[in-house]
Amino acid sequence: MTASNIPASSAGAKAPAAKPKRPGAFVVVLLLVGLAIVLAGVFPFRQLIAQERLVENTQAKLDALTAENEALQAEIAAVATPTELERIAREQYGMVRPGETSYVVELDGGPVPQTSISGVEDVDSRSLLERFWDFLTGRDLVPDE
Repeated sequence: MTASNIPASSAGAKAPAAKPKRPGAFVVVLLLVGLAIVLAGVFPFRQLIAQERLVENTQAKLDALTAENEALQAEIAAVATPTELERIAREQYGMVRPGETSYVVELDGGPVPQTSISGVEDVDSRSLLERFWDFLTGRDLVPDE
C-alpha cells in the first residue's frame, strides 16, 4: 500500500479514545455490599451477647436463691429447738408463762414516713456513644440486674 491508497481521514487521526470509566459506581456497590455484610454480622452478634448476659444473670439469680435457701434451711433447723420457739413466742407474740406479767411500752412520735415523687420519668443519662455501644453489644436487650 502506498500513501495514496490510505484514506485521508485515518492517515493522521488516532482511533477515538474510549471514555475513561469512573470507579464511582463500583465503589458505591462495593460499599453497599460491605455494609450489608457488616449488618448481617452485627445483629446476630448482638443477640448472642444478649443471650450470654441473660444466662449469666439467670445463673447469678440461681446462686443467690440457692444461698438464701440454705440460710432458710439453717434457720428452720435453729427454730426447731424448744428454747428458740420460746424466745420467738416471747419477742414476737408477747406470750408469757403462767404467773408472769407482760408490759408493753408505747413510744410517741414514731418515724416520719418517707414520701416519694411519682410520675417522674427516668431519664437516660448515658452518652450517645455509651448507648451505641450498648446497642452493638446487646446490653439494651437484657436489662442489668
